[in-house]
Amino acid sequence: MKQIEKTLKALANRRRLAIVKYLKKVKEATVGEIAEEIKLSFKATSKHLGVLSSADIVEKEQRSLQMWYYLAPRLNHIAKYISNSLE
Repeated sequence: MKQIEKTLKALANRRRLAIVKYLKKVKEATVGEIAEEIKLSFKATSKHLGVLSSADIVEKEQRSLQMWYYLAPRLNHIAKYISNSLE
């Protein structure tokens, strides 16, 4: 039950939904690319990505000096349903 609540809280924000929608389209992106796409500062975008990461919605990978983000391969059923609804 706690994981469901965490997922719903993480996705109950238009910026985070925009991040999920963008990552669904491009598969993976850096914080800077995501920030540019959703028209938000690098710092604010990083905070939103942190929330999504702690809810196991996105995963990250350090490559050189940049952090790359992508949707978690095993999204829970609620996150998967919501991400599939974002067209």
